[in-house]
This record gives sequence, structure tokens and C-alpha cells, in this order.
Amino acid sequence: MKLMHTALVLTSCLVIAACDVDQTKEGEMPDVDVNATGGEAPEFDVDAPSVNVGTENRTVEVPTVDVDAPQDDKQE
Repeated sequence: MKLMHTALVLTSCLVIAACDVDQTKEGEMPDVDVNATGGEAPEFDVDAPSVNVGTENRTVEVPTVDVDAPQDDKQE
């Protein structure tokens, strides 16, 4: 499960890094006094890349591990 989360985070970082973001309008802070007038949020034009995500079944060979547990030497 951790591998899936790590892969998702890395994929998200790559997608964000591949975006081309151009600010198309400057932001403006509101005038603040007793009566504040509204500010204005900046506008952005974002051209994100196309991402195709799919799944693929794979068979992975896993080595066999033999574990010899120590014997309990407790005498009751």
C-alpha cells in the first residue's frame, strides 16, 4: 500500500511539474479600512499535459524464506 501511495505522489509531482502556468491577470489586495471593498483574485491560464493512466497485471517472482524460530526452553 505504501508503494501505491508513493507512486501516486510521484506521479502527481510530475504532472504538476509538467504544467505550463501563465498568470493572465494581476491580483489586487482589498482596500482595508472601516468598510472594506472587495479585492480581486488573480486569474491564471493553465495548459496541463494529457495523462493516460492504466493498470497492467504482472507476475513477480518472490523468493522463499525459511525461518527457524528458536525453541522455548521453559520448563514448567
